[in-house]
Amino acid sequence: MWHCKRPSHEIWGRTGVLKTVQPWGVFQTLCITYASEVCPVAMRGYLTTYVNFCWGLGQEIGIGVIMSMLKREDEWAYRIPYALQWMWPVPLIIGVYFAPESPWWLVRRGRLEEAKESLARLTSPELNSDFDADETVAMMVHTTALEQKTTSGATYWDCFKGTDLRRTEIVCMVWAIQNLSGNSFSNYSTYFLTQAGLDSTKAYGFALGQYGINMVGVFGAWFLMSLGFGRRSLYLYGLCALCVMLFILGFLGLVPKEHRREGSLATGSIMLGWALAYQLTVGTVCYSLVSEISTRRLQIKTVALGRMLYIVVGIVCSVLTPYMLNPGAWNWSNFAGFFWGGICFLCIIYTYFRVPEPSGRSFAELDLLFEQGVSARKFKDTEVDVFAEKVDDRVLENWEHTMGQSRVEKALVF
Repeated sequence: MWHCKRPSHEIWGRTGVLKTVQPWGVFQTLCITYASEVCPVAMRGYLTTYVNFCWGLGQEIGIGVIMSMLKREDEWAYRIPYALQWMWPVPLIIGVYFAPESPWWLVRRGRLEEAKESLARLTSPELNSDFDADETVAMMVHTTALEQKTTSGATYWDCFKGTDLRRTEIVCMVWAIQNLSGNSFSNYSTYFLTQAGLDSTKAYGFALGQYGINMVGVFGAWFLMSLGFGRRSLYLYGLCALCVMLFILGFLGLVPKEHRREGSLATGSIMLGWALAYQLTVGTVCYSLVSEISTRRLQIKTVALGRMLYIVVGIVCSVLTPYMLNPGAWNWSNFAGFFWGGICFLCIIYTYFRVPEPSGRSFAELDLLFEQGVSARKFKDTEVDVFAEKVDDRVLENWEHTMGQSRVEKALVF
């Protein structure tokens, strides 16, 4: 049997990030699409962004486990962290088993009675006496019919047709920007802290605080959204703040060598500040944007495409960043901040011209805004009348064939 002779922190890498196998991306795509479909418009931004808190919690647990293994030099330094991951499947399976089915998914398959039952499980009548399940299902039917009018099918190829091409592009870019805004560079805070003379335990203590900041950032983003800040505004202004800090990190590379310790401490500290700004804005709001911008019919496919691009960009960034920082390779050190700052500036330009404001909009309203080709900068103020939009005979015939004529008429008439 192979015996590990190296400390666990060398096994896991200097960033302190416990990398998970990418098939977990399946859950990343499913959870935000499910969250966006089972909650009302007012709660959509909170529940979808809560996903990021869960990621932060998992990373926090991972760092804590690694810290506890730092002193071990036997094979259990890596076996224990792997084995502890088996504690999650049982509670996850139980939660998934009892979770109600998405009412949107049921409506798209003509199972209206089951959709109403699912809505009943998702609401509390004693707290919301004005809720009408029939009216909500009718809105879902109308929205789905409108999407059938503008979307020819529900395949991956349809994600690149008509107005859905624009929506797919935005979802892909919004997720890719998470990596392009300098996220991979910020993960090396422990590297700069060890360069400043801190031992591994203290450096990982900073990493533990960094992922704690990630969770706090989600609640901070909720607070900002409750004050009326839109998704687009938080995403755009967050990128501006990140860009400034990346350039500051670059200028810290000009610190003389005799003050290397102070420069490395300053770099590590600013990276913690960068992490807070990132989680307050880009890192958290991204989950809400990608779940809201795509159509209901193509949502899971659009989000999956976006996640694929995120992974590809993440791989490229993860390969480039060690070369930038490694003294035996390119040895850019802090000057890598200039590179990522420049990329982040390009992301700001893209966000300003292409990313719209979806907050407060129903899915039907978003469909019409995209169909009408409204500029991203005018999404927030443009008024649309969902029920003024007629559904053509072909769409109605399809729905009548699926659901029955009387049920279609009942659903579409208020």
